[in-house]
Amino acid sequence: MNFYREEVETVLKEVDSSSAGLTSAEAAQRLEKNGKNKLKQAEKDSLLKRFFAQLTDPMIIILLAAAAISAVLAIVEKEFPSDVIIILVVVLINAVLGVYQESKAEKAIEALQEMSAATTKTLRDGNVVAVKSEDLVVGDVIILDAGDAIPADCRIIECASMKIEEAALTGESVPVTKMLEVINGKGEEAVPLGDRKNMAYMGSTLVYGRGKAVVVATGMDTEMGKIADAIATAEEGETPLQKKLSQLSKTLTFLVIGICVFIFGFQLIKTFLGGGELGLHTVLDFFMVAVSLAVAAIPEGLAAVVTIVLSMGVTTMSKKNAIIRKLTAVETLGCAQIICSDKTGTLTQNVMTVVDSFCEDEKNLATMMSLCTDVTVNSDGSVTGEPTEAALVNFAIKLGLNKNDLQEKMPRVAEAPFDSGRKMMSTLHQTANGIVQFTKGAPDIVVSLCKYAQMDGKVVPMSDEIKAKISEENKRMADKALRVLACAMKKYPEIPASTEPADLENEMVFVGLTGMIDPVRPEVKDAIDECRSAGITPIMITGDHKDTAVAIAKELGIIKDEKNAMTGADLEKLSDEEFDNVVTNTFVYARVQPEHKTRIVTAWKKKGYITAMTGDGVNDAPSIKSADIGVGMGITGTDVTKNVADMVLADDNFATIVSAVGEGRRIYDNIRKAIQFLLGSNLSEVLSIFFATLLGFTILEAPHLLWINLVTDCFPALALGVEKPESNIMKRKPRSTKDGIFSGGLGIDVLYQGALVTLLTMAAYFVGVNSVNGFNWDLSTWTFTNIALGTEAGHLGTTMAFLTMSMCEIFHSLNMRSQRGSIFAMAFKGSHNLLLYGSMVATLILTTLVIEVPFLAAAFDFSHLDIAHYGIAIGLAFLIIPIVEIIKVIQRATSKK
Repeated sequence: MNFYREEVETVLKEVDSSSAGLTSAEAAQRLEKNGKNKLKQAEKDSLLKRFFAQLTDPMIIILLAAAAISAVLAIVEKEFPSDVIIILVVVLINAVLGVYQESKAEKAIEALQEMSAATTKTLRDGNVVAVKSEDLVVGDVIILDAGDAIPADCRIIECASMKIEEAALTGESVPVTKMLEVINGKGEEAVPLGDRKNMAYMGSTLVYGRGKAVVVATGMDTEMGKIADAIATAEEGETPLQKKLSQLSKTLTFLVIGICVFIFGFQLIKTFLGGGELGLHTVLDFFMVAVSLAVAAIPEGLAAVVTIVLSMGVTTMSKKNAIIRKLTAVETLGCAQIICSDKTGTLTQNVMTVVDSFCEDEKNLATMMSLCTDVTVNSDGSVTGEPTEAALVNFAIKLGLNKNDLQEKMPRVAEAPFDSGRKMMSTLHQTANGIVQFTKGAPDIVVSLCKYAQMDGKVVPMSDEIKAKISEENKRMADKALRVLACAMKKYPEIPASTEPADLENEMVFVGLTGMIDPVRPEVKDAIDECRSAGITPIMITGDHKDTAVAIAKELGIIKDEKNAMTGADLEKLSDEEFDNVVTNTFVYARVQPEHKTRIVTAWKKKGYITAMTGDGVNDAPSIKSADIGVGMGITGTDVTKNVADMVLADDNFATIVSAVGEGRRIYDNIRKAIQFLLGSNLSEVLSIFFATLLGFTILEAPHLLWINLVTDCFPALALGVEKPESNIMKRKPRSTKDGIFSGGLGIDVLYQGALVTLLTMAAYFVGVNSVNGFNWDLSTWTFTNIALGTEAGHLGTTMAFLTMSMCEIFHSLNMRSQRGSIFAMAFKGSHNLLLYGSMVATLILTTLVIEVPFLAAAFDFSHLDIAHYGIAIGLAFLIIPIVEIIKVIQRATSKK
């Protein structure tokens, strides 16, 4: 059926529905039969494909080449190919872990998408309920307000000044004005999509007005589905940090390959010039040394660890009501310096109650206010809709005036929907005596458009005296931090020819004022204080009267003096240059228009500040998009603002933003800790191999380094990713976005800590080599060069070096819990990382098993360690903790100076 050619009743009959919508049971049956209201997505790679993708990494290819060469050597020398087995097992484990990590990160993102899934106001069982858009079925009647995304193809059945943006579907940049009337077109020829003005299509957005529509097509049956047979969801781009790390990994890879070629060539030339034999075995041995260096230098798990830490972090944030839509927001949150927040619902509870009024007849005022709303009174007496309007309807209900009964007597026949530019809304109703218009909105705006006023039981011309009285009452309520709305009326003999706002909202009769309380959220005061200590400036932006805004801002501690507040009208009078001079001293903005918010963000950004901006309405989208961190409201926010936001607040709470900033700082800190740990560990391996090669011996081989990288490094790095925030995390100034990976002394820390682990590892090796026949502490008799790998001394030295390096890196992971803080002080204060402790114990057990279990020790060419050698190796490894602690003391003292 061409639904746009049919009357509403015919369409409802065709989809087996009614204007009251479906029952839950009917909807469930149709969903089961026809499936979800989703477009087809690109097929995901199979597990097998993902597994083989892991093997295309240059590092893995080098390892497989090394395994092949080891296999050739084993065959030639008729030896058991233990190295081959170890390398292949490690490659297999690495690939499996890679697939697992990818899947875990993907599931985390999918969980977040599920949490932020779009919902639609739908009539089910006669009540208005929020239904996931993907669960809509043909026949559902949906309610649409300005800012809502159209979730499926629909025939409009109720239209109040609806304008829909259809650019994504038709390419038409100007919103299309919608209507109810049937569209026939020319004969049987199909009417173009853009001309079907009684239809609303998936992928478009209602930008003005409101209405109801019945769903006529879902999922791949929609017009969007027809032109997009397989639309893949947009892939999450890499964060700036991930890009830097990817570049770092590539740079390291090329650098290491160059060093490996140099070492390989150096050994060949050295052997050749020294008159040594350059047989196949020797050349292959040299190649294996070069491979060992490559394995040691490239931090294979770095990118994966960062991705996992990010995904775990955003999952944690989602549990705290901050749903991250773009991973870049996690990094930027830690840099936030300015948080511009709406007042209503974010700083306050958005639980409105009318507690004061100024009028001739309270019931008359309540009737008008209740009818001039878009909320719904459900069969159980509950009210569904915007909190301010709900308060007005409840105000009337308390006076015995149910909106449903009032609408039966005075049905709505036209309206001029609310928009933030006019700050008003008007509805027209049919009465026995003609048409009556009710208008509600901001007192100063409404009063300025009133020519008359209801005073002393009659309608009198508006005068300066009456305006002064209204202004006095308005200020009295605003001074008590009440939100004040004005009500006016106007009568017509019949529906006016034009229902445009400008034609309706003039020469009205002032009726009265209502004052409603919106209590401050109790947790916000502490959040504001936390902002101050974290070097973040909170700014309040509201459409409310200046007196109300100042009263609440003072209560919250945002300002102490009214001179730090400005109205939108004041802002309009300032040039950009003049505003730049006062923006850093203005922390409260009242009576603002949406475009003012963009101007405020731009002014702060121009001065180099990282700015977060909240918003909920359609017109807030530009300011949210222009902010460094756009924050959408999960409860009151429109689909338009949520779609452009970097982060959505599930509870619309300012305190959640501050909590998210702290969480963003923690995640970034932990990623830096993991980076420092992994790079320091890899550097120690590189230096050990490099200096051992120059001295003419092999300290560790490729299988040993693979074990250390896979077991010793990977799991502590992940454990560091869940480290709790340090006690001073919200007492530090925001991090600069210009800070690189190695800022804050991290690069120097990596260098000295890598060198330190190298010295301790080399020391363990030389102790082992020179104590094969008993301990001899006369260093003048020790051997330091040209130690044969296959000898008993070489085996013992390698075993001790392996144990010391493994445990040194594990002990060092404790140091990484804080870049500058003492780990002993952290433990004393009760700060513990049980996952890190568990990984330490597990690594100690696994490393001991590799050394002591005969067949594993034989595979790795390890010697048995007696208790003395074992104790010395562990003791040398443990030295990393006190040495780094002493250096941290010096660093803290230097930092204070």
